[in-house]
Amino acid sequence: MNDIELPDGEYTAVVDNAEDGLATVFFERDGEEVGNAVLEASRLPSDARHADAILSVTLREGHIESAVYEPERTASRAEAAQDRFDRLSKRPPSDEEA
Repeated sequence: MNDIELPDGEYTAVVDNAEDGLATVFFERDGEEVGNAVLEASRLPSDARHADAILSVTLREGHIESAVYEPERTASRAEAAQDRFDRLSKRPPSDEEA
């Protein structure tokens, strides 16, 4: 649970969930998911220990060397997801309405 099996470097990390002291985190690079890990939530910044938090992280030798919470990116991504949901949830017009 302590090692992250990804090459050293910069990643975007997205917290999938955080509960009972553990966080499931997905790692992205260039917009593509490249891996995930279950981590002790204490390894993340305190303000990023919630679902859908986005962080910029640097990995070195299987460990988080630095992690910075990105509140603006978190909010932007949540708004985009809500917009997609709203568009998909609208019913197409019926033949009578068209």
